[in-house]
Amino acid sequence: MSALLSSTPFSAIFAPFELTRFLLPAQSRLQLSSLTRYRSGFKSATSRSLNLRCCSTMPVQDQSESPSCSQDSLFYSRAFWVTKSIIAWNVGAGEGECYLYASRKAGLCVGDDGIQGHDVKIKLERTNYGLPQQVIEKFPHIRDYAAFEVPATLDFQSLVKCQLAVGIFNSYGKCASATGLQLPGILDDLFSYTGPLGGIFATEAVSLYLWAPTAQAVQALIYKSPSEADPVEIVQLKELDGVWSAKGPRHWEGCYYVYEVSVYHPSTLRIEKCVSNDPYARGLSADGKRTLLVNLDSDDVKPEGWDNLQDEKPNLLSFSDVSIYELHVRDFSANDPTVPHEFQGGYLAFTSQCVMGGATNDGRWLERNGDLDWYTDLMVYLRFVVRTHTHAQKRDSAGVQHLKRLSNAGITHVHLLPTYQFAGVEDEKHKWKYTDIEKLNSFPPDSEEQQALITAIQDEDGYNWGYNPVLWGVPKGSYASNANGPCRIVEFRKMVQALNRIGLRVVLDVVYNHLHASGPFSDFSVLDKIVPGYFLRRNADGGIENSTCVNNTASEHFMVERLILDDLKCWAVHYKIDGFRFDLMGHIMKRTMLKAKSFLNSLSTEENGVDGSSIYIYGEGWDFGEVAKNGRGINASQFNLFGAGIGSFNDRIRDALLGGSPFGHPLHQGFVTGLYSEPNGHDLGDKANVERMLTVSKDHIQVGMAANLKDFVLTNCDGQEVKGSEVLMHDRKPVGYASSPVETVNYVSAHDNETLFDIISLKTPKDISVEERCRMNHLATSVIALSQGIPFFHAGDEMLRSKSIDRDSYNSGDWFNRLDFSYNSNNWGVGLPPKEKNERNWPLIKPRLADPSYKPQKSHILAAVENFLNLMQIRYSSPLFRLKTANAIQERVRFHNTGPSWIPGLIVMSIEDGHQGIPGLSQLDPIYSYIVVIINPCPTDVSFANLALRAKSLQLHPVQMNSTDIIKNSTYDATSGCFNVPARTTSVFVESR
Repeated sequence: MSALLSSTPFSAIFAPFELTRFLLPAQSRLQLSSLTRYRSGFKSATSRSLNLRCCSTMPVQDQSESPSCSQDSLFYSRAFWVTKSIIAWNVGAGEGECYLYASRKAGLCVGDDGIQGHDVKIKLERTNYGLPQQVIEKFPHIRDYAAFEVPATLDFQSLVKCQLAVGIFNSYGKCASATGLQLPGILDDLFSYTGPLGGIFATEAVSLYLWAPTAQAVQALIYKSPSEADPVEIVQLKELDGVWSAKGPRHWEGCYYVYEVSVYHPSTLRIEKCVSNDPYARGLSADGKRTLLVNLDSDDVKPEGWDNLQDEKPNLLSFSDVSIYELHVRDFSANDPTVPHEFQGGYLAFTSQCVMGGATNDGRWLERNGDLDWYTDLMVYLRFVVRTHTHAQKRDSAGVQHLKRLSNAGITHVHLLPTYQFAGVEDEKHKWKYTDIEKLNSFPPDSEEQQALITAIQDEDGYNWGYNPVLWGVPKGSYASNANGPCRIVEFRKMVQALNRIGLRVVLDVVYNHLHASGPFSDFSVLDKIVPGYFLRRNADGGIENSTCVNNTASEHFMVERLILDDLKCWAVHYKIDGFRFDLMGHIMKRTMLKAKSFLNSLSTEENGVDGSSIYIYGEGWDFGEVAKNGRGINASQFNLFGAGIGSFNDRIRDALLGGSPFGHPLHQGFVTGLYSEPNGHDLGDKANVERMLTVSKDHIQVGMAANLKDFVLTNCDGQEVKGSEVLMHDRKPVGYASSPVETVNYVSAHDNETLFDIISLKTPKDISVEERCRMNHLATSVIALSQGIPFFHAGDEMLRSKSIDRDSYNSGDWFNRLDFSYNSNNWGVGLPPKEKNERNWPLIKPRLADPSYKPQKSHILAAVENFLNLMQIRYSSPLFRLKTANAIQERVRFHNTGPSWIPGLIVMSIEDGHQGIPGLSQLDPIYSYIVVIINPCPTDVSFANLALRAKSLQLHPVQMNSTDIIKNSTYDATSGCFNVPARTTSVFVESR
């Protein structure tokens, strides 16, 4: 409906005898109301109470009984308008006539005689055949609902802009039940759209496009700067088929705008005037108050050489060559004194040349309030960069030096935790609060004082992981030198450019599964203001699903999926991102992920300036919440992604190595933390049971080392030949689920849960030495580094990183999340971790933090870094560690020391290349023909002999022979085929050609 509607009463529009028609006069117009400025956080007492009643925690009635027709009924949306012609509702077969009601002004209410205040009442006909198959496929959670046919003669475009409800009557003519409607089905049916959205730049004009089919009116408020009070222009947008648009002059570029959308909102049961950013924003003012009209193709926002960056990217021949280092932007440099203070914790800390002295900074550009136009802001910024980098001594910061060492050793990708615009951290640094570092340092290592001081300001400091998205398509302003104007765009691009130039590709952590806020009032709500009830996944009562934490999104809806795909394209094309890690990927539909992979793969250097075939995607394939067991359609969970070529995190190898799970008892030991060989006192049953647990863990690890392939055949601990999918976890689910090595991301730690060193310190016996814990840290890392599949490492694991045993440091500030690239400290013992997530474990944590023998010295950290770099050099010394196909792994990878007569606690893996033992095996490695990896988690040296490994010309890998570690004491005797490996050591033996 392109015309604005008038405020003429519906009673004057509809003839009394035509109430089943909803036809609006083509020439009617809505009288424009005077501009009312939106005030952040304002709500009337009434709207607040309505919000509370409509939240996802609202009381749920027993769905086995038909709810009564009461005033509260309209606070629920239990009926679904699934297609243009069908409404689905969970009502009994014995109910009578059913009607659809609509009110343009949201005046519906429930009285004794049913629903009142409607402008139109439309009779619906119950069908006898239920919901069509295509509806069940899209909405499987309502497969058993009754289907009601909607008359085809209705003006659907006008109806969806109204408050809608359905009511059903019993045989006595009394209203038996009433409820609101959920509209995503009909919106997808009628308004799916593939045209332009957001701000579109042409030679002579700037156009705005907004998809908002339920809106009654939309206007854009144009501002010259991010802070001026009054708009310089108010533009009424016109609608065509659910898309609102306006065309403006080219000089709009560099201006800011917000949308004012008049729309019915189901959370308040009212027509609300929502003020919102553009969902397709590509620039923002500080804290996302307004959308910046910025052309990402403009040379003014590109660093020098940006358009040619594809030619400078490090080579990537195969996804099997990928290895990932997970890093938080602020962690990287917030505590690095070798980074200029104004760049600490931000994008520019990654630029390879950092000023070490002689720079001047009058600070004028940093103190700007953004009142000048963005181009002037940019010029001032560039002059600042030139001024601070001229006549100054420069060298790499400590963090950049460390990244270069990782890159030189073989790490290919840096995975950055969320960098889009998120809530929880103010963009403007002068608003941040700080804690006195000297005071924090003065407390004992097991004190409660540190966490008390940190948590007192945790929502007002500069730290948060960022898993609370507001706008997906704009870099976070707090990481930029100036959150207003285009600085965040320029500096983000500089970061990508710098990382690529030191040999590291960049992965973005994308969080499409949920949004930070919803409703018509929050400053952080965007999508739910534009099309309320569409972008967020709702439960059977109409409340928002919160299984991902809060405000789950619904990628099963067409325009949600489209927004995700468009956002990925923006990051890939305009920021030249090399990979995407999907947070809670299992809450996204498999269809969406396959489209994302296909679309990204189609990007070309010639047309898009990037090689999409080299973009790797992976994520968390956990299957839980409302999407579990394909509850909302086939989701992107681990088992469903078989054959998709999309990576998912392998929690099986993590839990087997460390013991238990992040949700189990913290003292539950695993393969590398002393299970069986060094019990910590936690009761796991008798000796036979513990030994059995060790053998099962070993099977899980071996499947993981073979890329967690579903069909990989190995001999299990019972001496049986089984496939990876036939090795089972405690809940009887298969261990192996992947079809190829690129579908498995092996890891032992990530930003979630305790760091690797911390969890080892928690699970191991108190009487072992810190040296032994350091070796366990290295042992766990070695398994990941030498496995088939994609190895993934949490930043700092290679430096024995500690967060003082904090299990969830998302908001624990710089203090608990510190990284020290000088290698002087691993951050152990900086106080009891924050109370909220850790208090129940304080009795376990406190004595460990208080014991000085737990704290590693600099020598331990340096040894850990050396050992990690050696591991990566070994991985990249032979393609045999990075086999590309499941068939190659099955042909070449063997596990020895298997079956009932095994040596407890020892994994022996061989990889063969063109050896005469397997006729016809092609040669992949020009240097080595055979590799043996022996993993000894025991506290003593272990000898292992195997007839199949006799008479080979095996030697310890040259990298390990040149190591300063005890690993150089590993030996092999060709006559007996016997290997000797030191305690808690992974040794690699190679046969040269």
